[in-house]
Amino acid sequence: MPAAPRVYREFVHREARFRICCAQFEAVTAAIIALRETLGDYLARHPHIQPAFVPVEMPPDAPPIAQRLHAAATATGVGPMAAVAGAVAQAAAEAGIAAGADEAIVENGGDIYLQLSAPATIGLYAGDADIGAALAFVVEVDQTPLAICSSSGAMGHSTSLGQCDLATVVASDAALADAAATDAANRVAATSDIDAALARLARIDGLQGALIAQGDRVGTIGTLPRLVRQIPPSA
Repeated sequence: MPAAPRVYREFVHREARFRICCAQFEAVTAAIIALRETLGDYLARHPHIQPAFVPVEMPPDAPPIAQRLHAAATATGVGPMAAVAGAVAQAAAEAGIAAGADEAIVENGGDIYLQLSAPATIGLYAGDADIGAALAFVVEVDQTPLAICSSSGAMGHSTSLGQCDLATVVASDAALADAAATDAANRVAATSDIDAALARLARIDGLQGALIAQGDRVGTIGTLPRLVRQIPPSA
């Protein structure tokens, strides 16, 4: 008997919008609220952290979620807030698993953390770029838990210093993947920038692989889930 289709539910908290697939939905959303409250209190006490575009010294009262941000920032060279979406997605998914779910998928602004009980296809979206929505990863159960985090200078609300169509990073640590994707997107404005950005990503410990799309070119490094072509809904 084929597996039942996954059901995704949307959850909005403050400025963040999540898509969640987890039988323990309430545990996931409760974790999101608690994490955002903890992080908000921390940033209010240390207002210099939020606008930083480079790593800053970690205050001694940093809670675990902030420690993840600072570790990712230090490893990649970006500001701590570049890792927020990935860090929250991972912690929320882990809360769902800890509550008894056998599967959790949490997507937060293009940053995804997955613990699967069956394979999943994760689409990659590059807006109006040449690859558009043509590519996807097929993630197998034994490849999870896994983070797939993306950044773009051409779309989305997050600040980017580049004009990258899409930078996607895969790692077991979602905060690290999120920060690394931000750094890569900051460094790409033309197809000629792809190789240098990928080489920089290759030097960051803890990353499994990365994909950068710019114009009509796609470059990859490392070990990625199987890459396939997406089939349009009308096909």
